[in-house]
Amino acid sequence: MSLTAAAALRAQWKEQGKKVVFTNGVFDILHAGHVQSLINARSNGDRLIIGLNADASVKRLKGESRPIIQEADRALLLAALSFVDAVVLFEEDTPIKLIKTLLPDVLVKSADYNIDTIVGAKEVITNGGEVKIMPFVEGLSTTGIIDKIVNGA
Repeated sequence: MSLTAAAALRAQWKEQGKKVVFTNGVFDILHAGHVQSLINARSNGDRLIIGLNADASVKRLKGESRPIIQEADRALLLAALSFVDAVVLFEEDTPIKLIKTLLPDVLVKSADYNIDTIVGAKEVITNGGEVKIMPFVEGLSTTGIIDKIVNGA
């Protein structure tokens, strides 16, 4: 959905007293590690919004060979998960515009980040929200899956 539509939903959920969680990522080749991380994120609130890197952003961050799965398909896969309430694409390298607009109650990232490197942490905390660092799901990564496909074994 558009950022405007997500902001309207966020306002509605706030009026209803719903705790809104936000996380973001590329989610290229959706796998069990992604799903477990998203389940963990959702467990911190009543609604989950995902900021999804658009294809142009992924290419800048991951290289010309990525993404493997196009943005519309990645968004559809995420939106189809029963515990995901909204997916918003962003073209920028970081989701700071989304975070500043949505001001979630909880911002969640995986343990490969720390509070000083999480984009939007300062804004969320300043607005009375919290930042949660969730355990990294070991042994599952998109890069690992790609390597396995390319190199076998």
